[in-house]
Amino acid sequence: MALSVETLQVSYEVVYSPTQNEKNLCAKMTASAKKLFVKTYGCQMNVYDSERMVEAMQNVGYSLTEDVNDADMILLNTCHIREKAAEKVYSELGRYKTIKQEKPDLKVAVAGCVAQAEGEEIMRRQPLVDMVVGPQSYHRLAELEKTAHEKGRAIDIEFPQDDKFSYLAERSKAKRAPSAFLTVQEGCDKFCAFCVVPYTRGAEVSRPVARILDEARALVERGVCEITLLGQNVNAYHGEGPASREYSLAGLIWELDKIDGLERIRFTTSHPNDMRQDLIEAHANCAKLMPYLHLPVQSGSDRILKRMNRSHTAQSYIELIAKIREARPDMLLSGDFIVGFPEETDADFEATLNLIKQVNYGQAYSFKYSTRPGTPAAERDQLPERIKTERLRRLQDLLSTQQRALQDSMVGRDVSVLFEKSGRFEGQLVGKSEYLHAVHVAAPSENIGKLQAVRIIQSNSNSLTGDLI
Repeated sequence: MALSVETLQVSYEVVYSPTQNEKNLCAKMTASAKKLFVKTYGCQMNVYDSERMVEAMQNVGYSLTEDVNDADMILLNTCHIREKAAEKVYSELGRYKTIKQEKPDLKVAVAGCVAQAEGEEIMRRQPLVDMVVGPQSYHRLAELEKTAHEKGRAIDIEFPQDDKFSYLAERSKAKRAPSAFLTVQEGCDKFCAFCVVPYTRGAEVSRPVARILDEARALVERGVCEITLLGQNVNAYHGEGPASREYSLAGLIWELDKIDGLERIRFTTSHPNDMRQDLIEAHANCAKLMPYLHLPVQSGSDRILKRMNRSHTAQSYIELIAKIREARPDMLLSGDFIVGFPEETDADFEATLNLIKQVNYGQAYSFKYSTRPGTPAAERDQLPERIKTERLRRLQDLLSTQQRALQDSMVGRDVSVLFEKSGRFEGQLVGKSEYLHAVHVAAPSENIGKLQAVRIIQSNSNSLTGDLI
């Protein structure tokens, strides 16, 4: 899945105009409410999961706080993709030791993929942790909190047979940002040699169409006009629809297309083997489906792809890209790359550079290979760190050149921008183009949440600047 380098903080914008009596009541309730501090690591799916856990805890009397020292409960929602992910979690937990000593009733919970992978080890190494909950069991967080109060500690890292989404609280009615994530599929059956997802998220599971549509409508009612559909392997989606008919991701997109007020649809992350023709055709024909596609290839060497258990070749990937661009010529492509995979030779690495030159990426995520315990690649001979570092530098230099050239080519073009928030400077708004470029524009704040035509006048290092048309 596409990653963010930064740690993400869940936040909500609440729009409400209470009477004076309601204000007094709210003040009294807020004063007595328990406070929840949430820190979210990693991928977009973890952001979505944190939102759902927050909603669950709000139903049992918690309100959010941005001050960890004010918290009655600290929740770390963790990611196991990044290097030394577990050690970073333990380091973060160590920072809370003093707070826990000063507030013995403070509850500390670890959720997400590190929780799933480490389990009891977290409890053993960090006695201050009261709850450990895996990504398939977070719907039980409120129940686990109660158990922790009664028995001291609680853990749930099972893979339940029940659909967790059916147990989650209804989405909050509070007004929210114009762009939102919506999980439609979880888990992966591909078992790439470098990846822990099948072990931490489990087998592929797709949510029913009706439940996704209900949640999408609820988001639109709260002010959302752009939804990004999430899944570890989202284009493998095969959810149950009306009359027990199985829907592909393309079928789901066409159902979402019917929702009034939903203006934009995106999805991530995809696997080349599941990029079906109906999905390619949806990109050609569905106006709400944005011309941005994250399609990881990982390597341009067929030998390494086979060792990665990727089940596609460099040539089949190139041919797939050609079909996609034939359907949508302005498609901006994003990818994932791993350099320094075990046994990767200079020739293998050069093959990856050649593939990048052929595809021409607008965005990409690239990493040095690092071992994940329990995965097949972790048991193989590892490359020296200096070789991985040098290869990553060369690969990122090439990707950066491509990204900057594509951004520069946007100057003078008219794009559609969804304004999401105020910028750093007074009178400035920030939004996303249909190609997922960040765009800065001088515009009044009433444009937040609206789609506006913008002419690009400047290309910056990681964003564009434009004028309202």
